[in-house]
Parts: sequence; C-alpha cells; structure tokens
Amino acid sequence: MTPQDTERPKVRLYVEQGLAEGQHVAVTQQQAHYLGNVMRMGAGDAVAVFDGRHGEWRAEIVDLGKRGGVLAPLAQSAPQLDPPDLWLLFAPIKKARTDFIVEKAVEMGAARILPVQTDFTNSERIRRDRLQAHAVEAAEQSGGTFVPEVAELSRLDRLLADWPEERLLWWADESLAGDEIAEPAPAPAAILIGPEGGFSASERARLAALPFVRRLGLGPRILRADTAAVAALTLWQVRHGDWSG
Repeated sequence: MTPQDTERPKVRLYVEQGLAEGQHVAVTQQQAHYLGNVMRMGAGDAVAVFDGRHGEWRAEIVDLGKRGGVLAPLAQSAPQLDPPDLWLLFAPIKKARTDFIVEKAVEMGAARILPVQTDFTNSERIRRDRLQAHAVEAAEQSGGTFVPEVAELSRLDRLLADWPEERLLWWADESLAGDEIAEPAPAPAAILIGPEGGFSASERARLAALPFVRRLGLGPRILRADTAAVAALTLWQVRHGDWSG
C-alpha cells in the first residue's frame, strides 16, 4: 500500500444503503455527478462513506455514470458515534437562518430536530426534505457518522400534549436574561427555542405549568433565535453531553 492509499479521502458521502465489506453500494445521480464532474474523480479513487449506523468506511469508486454510480466499501475507518439523546425544538425563522440552525444542530450533536409552530412563528410551512438534505450535508462536512431526523413542522401545543414526561424540556426563556444561567439536566432531554417575537402569554403560561419543563437562562443579553440555539446546545453538551469528557 502506498502513502497515497492511506491518506484520508478528500470526499465524504452519506449513503442510505447499509455498509459492509464486500457489499457494493449505489450512489445517486446527484452524488455521481458531484464525484465525476465536480471533483473529477473516477474508478479506483477513494471516498469516505457513512450510513448513519455502521461508522465511516473507506470505499473505492467502481463505476460512475449519468444515472448513478457504484462504490465498494473496503474497511471501516471510524466507529459509529451516536450523539447524546438530546432533541432541539425551534420555531422556524427566515430561510437562511433556519438552515443555519439545522446545520449547527447537526454539527453540535443533536439527536433529533423538531421545527415547531408557535403563536408568533413567522413561517407556516417548511420544506422538510430540504432541511433534511442540509442535515446530511452538515454531517458529511463535520465528520459525523450520524444524521439526525428533521421532523415535519408540528404545532407546539400538540407536541406538549403528547410529550414523554421522562424527557425534561429546557425552555430558553428570554425573560431570564440577566439571571444566573440554569443548570440543564442529563439526557433524555430537549431544548426549546422560540420565535423572533418570543412566546405568547398563553404559551408562556402553559410552559410554566408543565411538570417536565424547566426554564433555561442564556446569559445577560437577549439572543437571536439562531444564536440561542447554538448557545443552549453548547451549554448542554459541555455539562452533560459528549463534550463533557
């Protein structure tokens, strides 16, 4: 084996088919186009692949065509690393900033991402397939081996009505700005980030009354929704997640 063979592949791809040695894997038309026409790769070149369940594998391109391609997994190069059991709930905001929240949630280790419709949510619909594609891209670029599900947009009141009570829900409450930062609890847990206009009076009253909800302060300044999501995920990961050592 030459030194070039042992170098980390410059391209990483997520595939839905399960990975195993000796089992060829199909790539989509879009992935084949990216490999062949954008990255100028061909048969025999190495790529890194992961399926979200079996870690990362070093694979070799067998064939690329206009309608797709075939890869041959050679050996596992990294073990499967699943994130802690942490969900992120957030009210969608402007398109680019919603994309940012999804991407950063993946990079920072959220296990599930749930867009929620609140009384003051700006967007009444989302493209779940587009956000899921952003989640895949974020996992590919960050070196992750897990891709969290991006759920369909759901009304907050309906989610709360069916909430599993063993999972504490940390409500990032902007009214706590200036108070001491709260101590989040271990998994299973979830973080709730509100819309740009905050939560309505009725939503605040309901959240405050639920036994599984805890208020979470994020420091002395009121944060934008996308900043609050990153701050809350960071706080939880450092205290109880896979950043805690």
